[in-house]
Amino acid sequence: MTNSNKQRRSAAANDPRILRGMEAQLKLRQARLSAGEKPLGWKVGFGAPAIMEQLGIDAPLIGFLTDKSRLSAETTVSVAGWAKPVLEPEIAVYMGQDLGQGADDEAIQSAIAAIGPVIELADVTFPPDDVEAILAHNIYHRHIILGRRDETRAGGMLDGLAAHVYRDGTEIATTTDPQALTGNLIETVQHVADLLTVFGESLRADEIIIAGSIVPPVWLAGQAEYRYTLDPVDTISINLAA
Repeated sequence: MTNSNKQRRSAAANDPRILRGMEAQLKLRQARLSAGEKPLGWKVGFGAPAIMEQLGIDAPLIGFLTDKSRLSAETTVSVAGWAKPVLEPEIAVYMGQDLGQGADDEAIQSAIAAIGPVIELADVTFPPDDVEAILAHNIYHRHIILGRRDETRAGGMLDGLAAHVYRDGTEIATTTDPQALTGNLIETVQHVADLLTVFGESLRADEIIIAGSIVPPVWLAGQAEYRYTLDPVDTISINLAA
């Protein structure tokens, strides 16, 4: 871990907007767990350099996931009543070991058991310009659809991956650099572990991290099928109801 990375993470933990927002978010998480939801892991958002500069942050924001938000593959989703629905093709990181604060790159890689594709659905219910509010509302999260986990890519190995996103069979986005918009995956995992520790939480084995959209977010409208291929790992899709 470089000194600049340590400084960025320290700055995130000392930002009063992040401190207040995370405290509110984790209270919401605890209320949902107390109501019977099961912890699934964590999400990362607003990690693209231009967005971080716009928000005045030095590291991505972190939200939580529970089992209630998970949908089955090839499901049909209605976004009726949503304010501004968006689809984000992402990489899911599957943790095989607990990871604490300040781990080095080797320890982080050893803790990652697999990666795979994931679709996140979010609803941008208010303008994304207030860091505290974004965190308090769990970064607009609604649902996830998980694909196959690829254990041959343990350690966070991304070499040779190509992502393609289709709407009704027509390609609308593609990338061969899944870290271009999200930042380095290993650094992202450590950032999650470090920041959770500040709030008395921890990154645990069997949890997942969804690491941010690897192509520009896809704004949803009308009836359509959306398909995300993370080649050569898996393809997942959703059907958007009118």
